[in-house]
Amino acid sequence: MTATDRSIELINAAAQAAADKLAHDIIAYDVSDVLSITDAFLLASAPSDRQVKSIVDEIEERLNKDLGAKPVRREGDREARWVLLDYVDIVVHVQHSEERVFYALERLWKDCPEIDLPEEARATRGKASAHAEATAGDQDGELL
Repeated sequence: MTATDRSIELINAAAQAAADKLAHDIIAYDVSDVLSITDAFLLASAPSDRQVKSIVDEIEERLNKDLGAKPVRREGDREARWVLLDYVDIVVHVQHSEERVFYALERLWKDCPEIDLPEEARATRGKASAHAEATAGDQDGELL
């Protein structure tokens, strides 16, 4: 079994919305063969709580406005370290970069097929590590 056309449409719209808000390392997996509760997962991250919230809000607004989809559940938005949007057909995980590294969801789902995403979303791969390196240099300079 593979993700439905509707799930792919939702994933692509959510990925584009996340990319538009400068999310890092956007990736999607077709989990329909291993989970019966949803078709696909979208993972994205950001270096700050404020940006996590911004990405989540944009995804929610875009899916509602463009596709008439509203999440049935939204969890984690108070702390904004890991926000989950459950659309039944898809589940969106937007994590703070630190949580993304710690929980490493990619390792859990690496055996599932990746879903091809819009170019802007694919271009975000590796942005988290590039951002970490850039800010580490800034922080080192401040400590001296």
